[in-house]
Amino acid sequence: MASSKGLRGKILDKFLNGVEKVGNALPHPATLFGLMALLVLVISAIAAWTGLTAIHPGTNEVIEPVNLLSHDGIHRILLDMVINFTSFAPLGIVMVAMLGIGIAESSGLIGAVIRLIVMSSPKKFLTFVLVLSGILSNAASDVGYVLLIPLAGIIFIAIKRHPIIGMAAAFAGVSGGFSANLILGTIDPLLAGLSEEAAHIIDPAYTVNPTANYFFMVASTFVIAFTGTWVTERFVAPRFGVYEGEGAGEELDVLSALEKKGLRRAFYVFLGILAITLIGVIPENGFFRAEDGSILSSPLIKGVVAMLFITAASMGIVYGFTIGKYKNDKDIMEGMSDAMKTLGMYYVLVFFAAQFVAYFKWSNLGIILAVKGANLVMASGLGLIPLMILFIILSGLINLAMGSASAKWAIMAPVFIPMFMLLGYSPELSQVVFRIGDSVTNIISPMMSFFALIIAFIQKYDKKAGIGTVIATMLPYTFAFFIVWTILLVAWLLLGLPLGPGAGIYYTLPG
Repeated sequence: MASSKGLRGKILDKFLNGVEKVGNALPHPATLFGLMALLVLVISAIAAWTGLTAIHPGTNEVIEPVNLLSHDGIHRILLDMVINFTSFAPLGIVMVAMLGIGIAESSGLIGAVIRLIVMSSPKKFLTFVLVLSGILSNAASDVGYVLLIPLAGIIFIAIKRHPIIGMAAAFAGVSGGFSANLILGTIDPLLAGLSEEAAHIIDPAYTVNPTANYFFMVASTFVIAFTGTWVTERFVAPRFGVYEGEGAGEELDVLSALEKKGLRRAFYVFLGILAITLIGVIPENGFFRAEDGSILSSPLIKGVVAMLFITAASMGIVYGFTIGKYKNDKDIMEGMSDAMKTLGMYYVLVFFAAQFVAYFKWSNLGIILAVKGANLVMASGLGLIPLMILFIILSGLINLAMGSASAKWAIMAPVFIPMFMLLGYSPELSQVVFRIGDSVTNIISPMMSFFALIIAFIQKYDKKAGIGTVIATMLPYTFAFFIVWTILLVAWLLLGLPLGPGAGIYYTLPG
């Protein structure tokens, strides 16, 4: 038995080492998009010269590829390069969201909220609270990785348990539960913007709201939190004994009276904004409703990023001034500036991604591939559920070699969203299925941007720990999350439930 386990371990190590080697051999994501943009130009010329065509199933129109290396194509590339960048849907959304999050984070509000949630929980519920807190922390971008995971190790030491158990539970929530939450985060408008850009290949008028997957996300939050808790106690905890190493005497820093006062005042601000929101929504003629009186098409739903900015910024400002972190408006602006600095590489990535998406759309390659792919899938006879399960697996496998969710979706969305739309499935469904696959392998992907940081955190308590330690610890979560999330999705599809406000499962081509 031991030799059999050893053999399986060697095979797994070889596989993971191969994945790591392949992933490290890939160019930087920005370079990758640049190369793909150039590849689209070449393929567009080849497709035009070979006479590749497709028949649009909605209009019966013959779709021909556009040669972007032609006279007109080259002129368009030069004239629209700046426009492609500045009009790229996710760019402004992410920038506005991060300005608000930057205030809330630099003021200390986000850190205080996480400490309050975790530290006020009974010990027997602490594992569940850590997983849940990890999931919720995704609303604040990367704060869960840099704050909650190391904090989880300290918390578990304080309750006389091995710190790696707590860190694994927090990591499972932060990274494995990336596509579950009770509130919207910066990733939601980002993915929605990419999905909308891809949907325009088929339907130029189609809109994908940041709330596109909200209902499914809320349900997923509790499913993943309970599953993560069960895996932690059933599979992870038994592998670790009593911890007697460095940091065993560390104590938690409780919230000071001033921090509690700041949280109360920030909460009052939240209640005030909530009251204003309800006043604008509940009456039939409320000022937050659309002109036709509806809520789904209201500025509240479409402007959810603006609301996120206003709420996070207001609460952060009040908290910061209360605890003395902010002395004047300069401190606030520096917090916003620091948030923008973290997006420096994102701007570079977006520039090349925007060119790739634009070229893909101009060339008609996206819709031709979608039609050809849809015809192939329809000929295969695969139904909705088998098709979505395969898409989960595909997304999860791609995630092992390419860590950035937005980078992957920017590549995959222009192909799969149009293809599934032609099959009668909504962009919102394509997006939520991608997010499941992307999340379940996050915790075992060496290409995940914070993977090296996680190894460093664990090495604080286990000097011999490495990539194998992290993957061996987190692998049970991957299998469990894949199973329960797939079951939840299948149940959702069978019941025909909406994925979010105004976001159904099916799509009908415009007449």
